[in-house]
Amino acid sequence: MLTFEADSATRQERLGARLASLMPPAFIVYLQGDLGAGKTTLVRGVLRGMGYQGKVRSPTYTLIEPYRVRGRAVCHLDLYRLGDPEELEYLGLRDLLEEPVVMLIEWPEQGRGMLPAADLAIQIHYQGEGRRLELEPLSERAEVLLRQWSDEVNG
Repeated sequence: MLTFEADSATRQERLGARLASLMPPAFIVYLQGDLGAGKTTLVRGVLRGMGYQGKVRSPTYTLIEPYRVRGRAVCHLDLYRLGDPEELEYLGLRDLLEEPVVMLIEWPEQGRGMLPAADLAIQIHYQGEGRRLELEPLSERAEVLLRQWSDEVNG
C-alpha cells in the first residue's frame, strides 16, 4: 500500500495525473471516501494527466460520464445514488467493458456484485485541511504500478 498526503486540491490533482501516467489502457479503480473528500478531484487529475482539457463533472445524477482521451476510453462512475446494483446492467456497464477502458468508480459498494473487480482501491480521508490517500493494489497490474511509483518517489 502507498500513502500520500495532499495539502490542497491542486496537489490531489497532481497525484491523479501521476497515477494516469502509469495506468495501462484497461484499469479499474475504486474510489472511496466521505462526501466531499475529493474523489472527483482525483478523477479530474487523472483525466488532466491523460490530456483531457474539458470540464470534469461528478456524474452524481447521470451515474456514468464517458470520455475519449487521445484514443483511450475512460469512464467515471458515481454510484452514490444507485438504487440497486442491477441498474448497472441497464446503464450498459457490460458494453463499456467490451474495449480496454479505464474505469474510475466512486461509491463502488453501491454496485457490489455487478461491478468488475478493481485493480486498485483508493481510500481518501480528511486530514485537517488536506487529505490522506491510501492506494491499495488489488491486482498484479496495480502492484507493478505502485512499485514503479514507489521506486520513483524513493529514488
